[in-house]
Amino acid sequence: MKKLKIYLDTNVIGFLDEPTSPREMTETLALWELIRKDEFDVVVSKVALDEIDDNKNQTKVNTLKTFLSEINFETMEVTNEIHHISDLIIKMGLLTSKKHLNDRLHIGCAMTYGADLLISWNYKDLVNQRTIDGVKRVAISEGYGYIDIVTPRKLLKILGVVL
Repeated sequence: MKKLKIYLDTNVIGFLDEPTSPREMTETLALWELIRKDEFDVVVSKVALDEIDDNKNQTKVNTLKTFLSEINFETMEVTNEIHHISDLIIKMGLLTSKKHLNDRLHIGCAMTYGADLLISWNYKDLVNQRTIDGVKRVAISEGYGYIDIVTPRKLLKILGVVL
């Protein structure tokens, strides 16, 4: 059976160490166990790695880097193609402000990687029906095929994992 290709948004990695959100942390850790077992092909972009490094809490940065060292993943650089996808997302009227640049780049990285799923806890900007539908339209119209944006919770439910 073909492995699912997943793209990890920065906040999914961040929720590996987020005791203020115990449910999300537990679900993210459960997903991480599957990732550790090499159940998925995983990509993490340079954007996500830079966002982690930019965290002012060095202890958290070190913890997240330790988690990342436990898994196999491909690192994706930002290319002109990814910036083109970012521009298309803006033209659709999605994530239009400068503060959404990294969200658009995450989407572009997931598409160019050929990810089946972009995994995120960012309900406000990414895991909402408007963005999901728009991203699917861009992906299909540009020839990238189907991609969905889901939370770790939804992916675990799809896989039948009970916590």
